[in-house]
Amino acid sequence: MKIAILGFGKMGHIIQQKAEEKGHEVVYTKTSSEEKGSLQDADVAIEFSVASAATDNLTTCFEKNIPVVCGTTGWLEKYDEMTKLCKVRNGALLYASNFSVGVNLFFNLNEKLAKLMAPWKEYAVSMEEIHHTQKQDAPSGTAITLAEGIIKHSHYHHWKLEEAPENGIPITAIRKGDVKGTHRISYASEIDTINITHEAHSRDGFALGAILAAEWLQNKKGIFSMKDVLQMK
Repeated sequence: MKIAILGFGKMGHIIQQKAEEKGHEVVYTKTSSEEKGSLQDADVAIEFSVASAATDNLTTCFEKNIPVVCGTTGWLEKYDEMTKLCKVRNGALLYASNFSVGVNLFFNLNEKLAKLMAPWKEYAVSMEEIHHTQKQDAPSGTAITLAEGIIKHSHYHHWKLEEAPENGIPITAIRKGDVKGTHRISYASEIDTINITHEAHSRDGFALGAILAAEWLQNKKGIFSMKDVLQMK
């Protein structure tokens, strides 16, 4: 498989390393200031840039009929616009706030726990996410996905950073050191507390998941997620 990497920073370099270890070829890379290779030669693009560049990169891929796997967060106010354009162009888009297989299993576990906890309103839910100091968006895209999973199966209506609004999920975002990503969901009552936690030990899981998604997306048309890749309903 020939891969283009749009956003060739720390994650992009890990994706290249893991892709080549799996026998794939990186034929194009792009940063904010440099392009190498030919995007048109790619079978699939992996987009890990920044929010301000993501929609332009997606649009370019749709125009060139290149399936694109996107892991950039912070641009989702334009998600509907991008999915509409993808369909108009008969393209392929697979977006995930986190490509780690473990995190996607955690997403599934989070929704199952939310269903179990829904009748027990004496338990108040909250969330904490911890990332490295270079992460620009807060809360993380992964935290937002987790919050949306809880909202889907509970009386909670929305989430909010730091605060605890009525019928809302408070999310605490901490930035320190080189933390790869920790997400903790707590259900607390006066009697006890239930916690579930996912802690990433390296960025390899994100890269390997993105490559798995790219392998799966080849020759497909439409809008997909990691649930499709992992066959989770």
